[in-house]
Amino acid sequence: MAGLVSNLLILFLVFQNICLGFRSPLSVFKRYKETTRLLSNECPGSDRPVISIGLSDFALDIRMRGVTPKQSDTYFCMSVPLPVDDEAYVVDFKPHASMDTVHHMLLFGCNEPSSTENYWDCDKGTCKDKSNILYAWARNAPPTRLPKGVGFRVGGETGGRYFVLQVHYGDVSAFRDKHKDCSGVTLHLTHQKQPLIAGMYLMMSVNTVIPPGEKVVDADIACHYKRFPMHLFAYRVHTHRLGKVVSGYRVRNGQWTLIGRQSPQLPQAFYPVEHPVDVSYDDILAARCVFSGEGRTTETHIGGTANDEMCNFYIMYYMEAQHAVSYMTCTQNANPEMFRNIPQEANIPIPVKSDMLKMMHGHHEETKDTDKSSLLQQAKKEEEEILDQDFHIEEAVEWPGLDLKLGQVSGLALDPENNLVIFHRGDHVWDENSFDSKFVYQQRGLGPIEQNTIIVLNPSNAKLLHSMGKSLFYLPHGLSIDKNGNYWATDVALHQVFKLGANNKEPLLILGVALQPGSDKNHFCQPTDVAVDPITGSIYVSDGYCNSRIIQFSPNGLYVMQWGEETSLGRARPGQFRVPHSLAMIPDFSQLCVADRENGRIQCFRLETGEFMKEIKHKSFGRELFAVSYVPGGFLFAVNGMPYPGEAEPVQGFVMNFSTGEIIDTFIPVRKSFEMPHDVVASADKTVFIGDVHARAVWKFAPTEKMEHRSVKKAGIEVQEIKESETIVEAKLKNNPESTESLKKQEKQHLVQQARTGVSFVLITTLLIIPVVVLLAILVFIRWRKTSVYGADGEHKLDSSSGRILGRLRGKGSGGLNLGNFFASHKGYSRKGFDRLSTEGSDQEKDEDDGTDSEEECSAPPPPSAPSSS
Repeated sequence: MAGLVSNLLILFLVFQNICLGFRSPLSVFKRYKETTRLLSNECPGSDRPVISIGLSDFALDIRMRGVTPKQSDTYFCMSVPLPVDDEAYVVDFKPHASMDTVHHMLLFGCNEPSSTENYWDCDKGTCKDKSNILYAWARNAPPTRLPKGVGFRVGGETGGRYFVLQVHYGDVSAFRDKHKDCSGVTLHLTHQKQPLIAGMYLMMSVNTVIPPGEKVVDADIACHYKRFPMHLFAYRVHTHRLGKVVSGYRVRNGQWTLIGRQSPQLPQAFYPVEHPVDVSYDDILAARCVFSGEGRTTETHIGGTANDEMCNFYIMYYMEAQHAVSYMTCTQNANPEMFRNIPQEANIPIPVKSDMLKMMHGHHEETKDTDKSSLLQQAKKEEEEILDQDFHIEEAVEWPGLDLKLGQVSGLALDPENNLVIFHRGDHVWDENSFDSKFVYQQRGLGPIEQNTIIVLNPSNAKLLHSMGKSLFYLPHGLSIDKNGNYWATDVALHQVFKLGANNKEPLLILGVALQPGSDKNHFCQPTDVAVDPITGSIYVSDGYCNSRIIQFSPNGLYVMQWGEETSLGRARPGQFRVPHSLAMIPDFSQLCVADRENGRIQCFRLETGEFMKEIKHKSFGRELFAVSYVPGGFLFAVNGMPYPGEAEPVQGFVMNFSTGEIIDTFIPVRKSFEMPHDVVASADKTVFIGDVHARAVWKFAPTEKMEHRSVKKAGIEVQEIKESETIVEAKLKNNPESTESLKKQEKQHLVQQARTGVSFVLITTLLIIPVVVLLAILVFIRWRKTSVYGADGEHKLDSSSGRILGRLRGKGSGGLNLGNFFASHKGYSRKGFDRLSTEGSDQEKDEDDGTDSEEECSAPPPPSAPSSS
């Protein structure tokens, strides 16, 4: 009988090993996720919300008390009292939230919250008395930094005694697992008096209606300012899904000065005001939100739900303490007529890269069935539009233009028919013998170039369409073409600028005095390029190799103004030049960009005033940046110079986002190599041409889609082995991260594949176990029969026989049957039943190796001894 019990125990162990060894992979992964979620439910900071930082500073943690919203568009509020009675100042904010669960957060300061509960529905209100907005966060925004000496005043006799946190939960599908949310913000406070008091100015549209299907809808806000001066240092924009761009301005004496401009589909942080703006009594503060109603079938109104819209422009400012006002609002349009003069940039949507598309889905869309398909189509359309901007520039190797016999290629342009126009030097060259020390041309005896210096080609097949410019130029340099098809050319030997009709042999206009360098209103010194404003017809000349200025002329050639100066020692300051070499007109933004060649940067200026707007400078530019070209829609193209000895930056072409200055792509030729690329021009379809003055060649480059390679190149998936044969699939987001949806698909495929592998292994192993079970059953049956026939003597014999058989199954030295060790010896088997997937590398975690900002150059390179001629 003891033997029977032993055998039954063995059978139980066999099936127990099977059950434990082959638990469902998906169930194990589910339990793993539940365990990590359980740990995250514990709200940090709730047991110690106040932390002392030194003698006068402390941190205050303000978190939701572990809430679980049950429906979308829930607004929860909670309050925290100021832990001190005397006056304090908030000098820093650190958010703790993710757009996966939170749409936005607002932090108010007041004296009496609307409720004393741990948290409450914000429909009851935030505060019973007047409340001031201290902070706002949405869409994975980074922390806000206040300038030194600036703080929000709280406590004491004039400041609020409570903080009220309002959290908007847009889509509650993230709470299907019933976890608790602890989103909030940590404040850094100090008792040290701050000389400057921060405040918030909110500009908000309250009556905008967006008609269904309307492509462009503007919401304008404007108010006269009637208080003591304030200084603006940060701004934030906010809309829902339909917002394309939000811009804010100070208007003084008819002049519009940009405060900030941003896409509301990017992280809705407080961004620093690029050039500090002060606001004085009787100035006007103005803002515009641009919406699109495409894809909607009903009117969209301003409101608090995801199906509504908002148009908010927040301004953080500071004032002197004795005049400080902590909160101001503007909800009207005091002067609608003034918006006829708003800068064109306010109407141009900011391109949003494909890896930011996920930022557009922060709301829960609860729409009628009739609206769902149109909304999905609209989302798909928006995604396709954004993905269309994800391209790579490659040489068009089939283009025959590279084999043309040309002189030194100095300038390129595209005419109104999009034909390529080349400006070259024929049999003349610019070398060390061309000029004396006073920049006077020394080879006048050669006469003008006897070949046609302007060649018009079909951009597709490089066939010659037209040529001109014979016996007119000595040393051609820059070329541009205005909207009427007129050619504008510079000659560095003649020190002149020419306007030529496409079919005229004689110039229509000449600026400068032939062969006479100078620096007054009537002379140039080796002028490099020309740009013509398509709206006003104003002429801008970059002058040049021996002057450091930009000169503006009226359409008929009268001097208007100039700006710029020679670069001083040390870092080149805004408005200083070392060879302003190339010009790009940016009509979308009313700006003119200059390739500041020997300073290795791009500087952009406001057309009307010459006011410096921004600098674009990257380490990968190297010491020299030769040329720049703009394509409507926000793309800037540029080309740099050859690296100096000992420097590593290669000569290449660049594609940049004009608004952010970010490098989107770089490109180099396949046939031949760049020697001294001198000019670049790009068309609306992002076809790029580059002319090389030393190689005497013109390359054509064309855009190719990168979508098909994205899953590998952008995600940068790396598989790393860890203990017990488990693998962690890390999706480390590199230069252009893949969308979250794509990553989720990859993870899902991995899960399914592992599950299938587990099932197959279970099936095979079960088939192998069946003979063993049958054998054991036969042995039990034989034992029973012998016991009944032979009695005790037969039982003894069977014990010996069955022991030998089971001993073989157990293996040498084994104390019992261990199928776990047996199966563990098989490759790919995991004791945990499933290879765990890592959740690292999401868009919410910054990779330590991320080099997004590594190309930004903080200081200018040391100047070379002298600029090379070209």
